[in-house]
Amino acid sequence: MRALRRPLLIGTGWLCVGLGVIGIIMPLFPTTPFLLVAVWAFSRSSPELAEKIRNHRLAGAYVRDWEDEGVIPPGGKILAIVMMSAMFGYMVLGADLPAWALIAAGLILASVATFVLSRPSRRRS
Repeated sequence: MRALRRPLLIGTGWLCVGLGVIGIIMPLFPTTPFLLVAVWAFSRSSPELAEKIRNHRLAGAYVRDWEDEGVIPPGGKILAIVMMSAMFGYMVLGADLPAWALIAAGLILASVATFVLSRPSRRRS
């Protein structure tokens, strides 16, 4: 199993880089979360690749801000809250879901929104 660990982590990293690139091209498809997973996987299998992402001229600052201080920029917070609200609105008004599913989804989305809003918006420095 140990022999498979490194190739699986590298594969996961590259898959997430690919999904992150798709997120750059496709509107509303996230980029940064996939790059964060890629850095996590690469840091355990290929630190050089993790550093390439952390030092990337466009995405590197967001990745470093999150990894170093848990920062979510204000625009990211707004987009996350708007998208979660829109999806919950669709579930309530457009989907035929049982009440327990709506309550569960609402509680999960509210918990995620609370977490997102509780993160700092800027570095302390």
